[in-house]
Amino acid sequence: MENQEPSIEKLVSVFNKLFVSQENTRLQMGAEEPFYQASKNGNHAVIFAREDYFSSALHEIAHWTIAGKKKRQQDDFGYWYEPEGRTQLQQIKFEDVEVKPQAIECILSLACGQSFNISADNFSDNNDPDKNDSPNADTSDHFRNCICKQVKNYFESGLPTRANQLLLELCREFRAGRELSQDEIANV
Repeated sequence: MENQEPSIEKLVSVFNKLFVSQENTRLQMGAEEPFYQASKNGNHAVIFAREDYFSSALHEIAHWTIAGKKKRQQDDFGYWYEPEGRTQLQQIKFEDVEVKPQAIECILSLACGQSFNISADNFSDNNDPDKNDSPNADTSDHFRNCICKQVKNYFESGLPTRANQLLLELCREFRAGRELSQDEIANV
């Protein structure tokens, strides 16, 4: 039973049980690309996670948990997305936006017994040793440290409301009610 993959179906069930009626939002797996579809004409908002990737679902959920009401009324929360091959400035902006959601994703991953991998999401320059401005080379340690610091900050000061509700339920479902410990957070 060591390192058993957490159940996608259980995650979907937990999320939908909590938030379909309360927030008019549901989680759906199987999308070609992750996407948040805002509610239109009274229909549910939908968090589409990529294929059956547990981490994709947790990442998209994390964005949703911190998005304010206005952001949740916009597809993909009104965020921009620059594809792979960003400039260093674009990468820094991306990382600034991603620290909090990735910290929440990390905490939710721990609650589910899922490994967490930081996503800098920009790999095109990594194989060119002549480029000194490679975003990952310059910012990956900084980005990782910012995420770890935010994880510890959330653990000490509390998560946003929807993230905390989900965390408590995930601990019930995936950890038999056992809350995350200071030691688990310290090892992030």
